[in-house]
Amino acid sequence: MRAARSELRRQMRERRRLRMIVLALVSLVLLGAVPLYFGFRTLSRDPVFDTLDTLDVPGWATAKTVDDVSGSRWCLIECRLRERTITSERSPEDTAKVYEAALRQDGWRPWHVAMCPAEEEKGSYTCWRKDELTLDLWVRAPSCVPPPVDGEPAIVPSPDPSTAAQTCTGSLVSVKVRNAIDDERTRPLPSTDPPFTGDEPLPTLTGDPLDEPTSSPS
Repeated sequence: MRAARSELRRQMRERRRLRMIVLALVSLVLLGAVPLYFGFRTLSRDPVFDTLDTLDVPGWATAKTVDDVSGSRWCLIECRLRERTITSERSPEDTAKVYEAALRQDGWRPWHVAMCPAEEEKGSYTCWRKDELTLDLWVRAPSCVPPPVDGEPAIVPSPDPSTAAQTCTGSLVSVKVRNAIDDERTRPLPSTDPPFTGDEPLPTLTGDPLDEPTSSPS
């Protein structure tokens, strides 16, 4: 009986020890998985897009959003460029007003700089700065040309005004966010003024030593 009781107690201790080990392993996995999940999520999701998501704009101004990113967040070889294309349900004028007001509310300030835009664009094109970032906001009417299908050319929209009004409404918004250090517009422009000293003329030779006669050996 004593031997049986001792064996039973030993088995119970082993089961308790095994249960504790399993619980410890599960706790370690859970504690490690949660930080890894949020870490990978942080690395894969650019925080600039999260900031753009918090802009106080109405729902009709964000009917459809497409994000694109290129370059390195740490500016390795090429700094990161964040691009967002947004479809708005209202006119470019109304859309530009709500986005400009939302940017000001979020701490962005208008940036009046040369090459904004680099080329003349239709619609409203404005530039903004906040901390170490620059932002280009371009709001214009949609192109109203459907994309080509299976390599076929795009279909030209109908010239009928009533048809165009039904199929081509709203506006298109493009947002580009760059690091200020990688934005060439933050760098000083090279000066084109001539130097104060002027260009020095090439020196002129008054005499050529090769023209002097040489004495012949006697």
